[in-house]
Parts: sequence; structure tokens; C-alpha cells
Amino acid sequence: MNQPLRVLIVDDSAVVREILAQSLNSDPRFTVAGAAPDPYVAREILARKTVDVITLDLEMPRMDGLTFLRHLMKYFPIPVIVLSSLTDGRNAASLEALALGALDIIPKPGGSYSVADSLELLKEKLLAAGQSDFSKTRQQAQANRALAVKSTQRLVTPRPSLARIAATNKLIAVGASTGGTIALETLFRSFTPDAPPTVCVIHMPEKFTATYADRLDSLCAVRVFEAKDGQMAEPGTVYLAPGNKHLLVRARGKDYYLKVADGPKVHHQRPAVDILFRSVAEEAGQNTAAALLTGMGKDGAAGLLQIRQAGGYTIAQDEATSIVFGMPKEAIALGAAAEVLALEKIALALLARTRL
Repeated sequence: MNQPLRVLIVDDSAVVREILAQSLNSDPRFTVAGAAPDPYVAREILARKTVDVITLDLEMPRMDGLTFLRHLMKYFPIPVIVLSSLTDGRNAASLEALALGALDIIPKPGGSYSVADSLELLKEKLLAAGQSDFSKTRQQAQANRALAVKSTQRLVTPRPSLARIAATNKLIAVGASTGGTIALETLFRSFTPDAPPTVCVIHMPEKFTATYADRLDSLCAVRVFEAKDGQMAEPGTVYLAPGNKHLLVRARGKDYYLKVADGPKVHHQRPAVDILFRSVAEEAGQNTAAALLTGMGKDGAAGLLQIRQAGGYTIAQDEATSIVFGMPKEAIALGAAAEVLALEKIALALLARTRL
């Protein structure tokens, strides 16, 4: 990076503003362009200064964060990282922020996240935002919202009972990071109820993954759940790795069972895509179709290569549709991707390959 990333902090807590400002200003990769206690002050700073990324709290006086975000995306689009508490009542608002075009969520300190943990994660997400093609975030979010408005029913097609879905030993595996919330919504909306079991890792804080799974479940023809340890993976169902836990797959006969486990972070991530993909390569091998989507860093690239070497079919999302072309780029460089496809073509390719 040639110059520090210019960050605007928007939070009604003076303590939070001070902690964030001190940490960011002490890091040569960042500079704080301003700190605002509410959206009205933030608007004044934006009118006077150049800002690369905004950190945004959602509960503030005079104007809440979601209202500010709607106006921001419409009139002054800029990458936004949402800082949210881990209380269940606010998770839905955080995910609504992602649907409106926010790039990512990080937890405020609390529970299993210390101040140092949150600051480390914030810096990672800010750097990813600085590398992102934000116009794609807005376009994909707008397209997904348009689909939601057009559908007046919970599902476009009824979900068949599991008894009516033919059993298969095929498996789909997907990994994503920055920009992944919107990308996965686009992907899984195109899955049909007869899709094979699907396992997925997205880099998202704990407790948010359950709410995110509920959101996808309300929008897709397949079922979407946060994975639970010991579950059998069922057809027509997507299982998301819980935040702060690794997800693995174990084969028993023609069935696959889920293992949710603790363990050290891999590529600074837990859950890690590489952990999931490695287990899929070992347990499902040539019966796997896998895709690595938008995200910063290289998590999932080596695992995707293992799946390909085990005889599985592998896809990397192309640069043109990736919000951050980091993880897919690493996979392509390793020779891990059998195909490089635009986001809108990946679902059809995965389903077609698992029906062979």
C-alpha cells in the first residue's frame, strides 16, 4: 500500500472511538480521517475529508446505523465495516447491513473476543476493504435485494421432503471470506432442492453464522443451517461452519457426517476453509465438487488443490466478479482450479458435475 488507509470511525461510544483511533493511528498502514459520535457528524467529515473505509456502529443517537448506511450507499457509496456486539438481538440488524452493502462484520470486544482480538480482526477487514472492488459489492447487493422484492413467497418452489430426494454420495464444498455474504446468497439462491449435501465455510464471527444461516434459509430453495457436531449431511441442505469453530466431514458408508471442532487458527482463521477442504478431499475425494469464492488471503487455496488432486471437480471465482480477488487468485496460481468461472455460473457448474 503506497499510502495509509484513511478510516472514518462512526460510533456513539467515546471509549470505543478512542481505542480504535489509538490502535489505527499507531499502525503505519492506517490513519484516522475522523471520529464521529453519530451519522450527522460523520456526514460533515465526509464532506470535508477523503475517506477510504468507514467503521460503523449500528445503534447510535439521532440516526441509527442502518438508516445512515442506506443513505450512504445511495448518495456516497464507500466501503463500510460494521462493528457489532454479539448479542442475539442485534445480529439480524448486522446482517441487514450486509444486505444493504456493508462489506463485513466484526464483533466488538466481549464474550470470547478480547480488545486485542477485535482490533486484529478489524485491521484485517480494513485491509481487505482497501483491496476490494466496492462497485461489485453494491451491484451484487442491489441484485439480491431486487430478487427478494420480486418474490412474495418464502420460496420460489416448494421444498420436497427428504424421502423424495434420491440419496447420493456426492458432496459440494464452498469457501468464502470478504464479500462472501453477498456471494453465497447469490450462489445458494440458484441451488435446487435436489442438490447434494453442501458444506460451507465463511469467515464470520461466532453467533453471527446462525443468524446468517437463518437469513439464507428464508431466501433459498435449499435448507440452510449452522452445522452441528455429529449431524448427518442431508441432500437439499447447506451447512455453515459455526463462527470460531472448524468444520470437517467424515464419511460412513455412503453418508457424510459433520464434525465441529476447536483447534488452532489456520491462516489466522477459525473456521478455516483449508481445514474443511482437506477433510473433504480425504473423505469424499472424486465425489466432490468445490468452489473457492471471493476473499482476502490464501485460505482454501491449498485445500482446493487437495480436492483436485483427489479427483474432485474444482472452481475458483473469477476476478471480474470477486469483491476481493485474493483467495481465488492464490488457488489459480497453485493450479487448484479446474475452472475459473463468474459467480453467476458457479451454481450451475457445481450442480451439473454432482449429477454426473
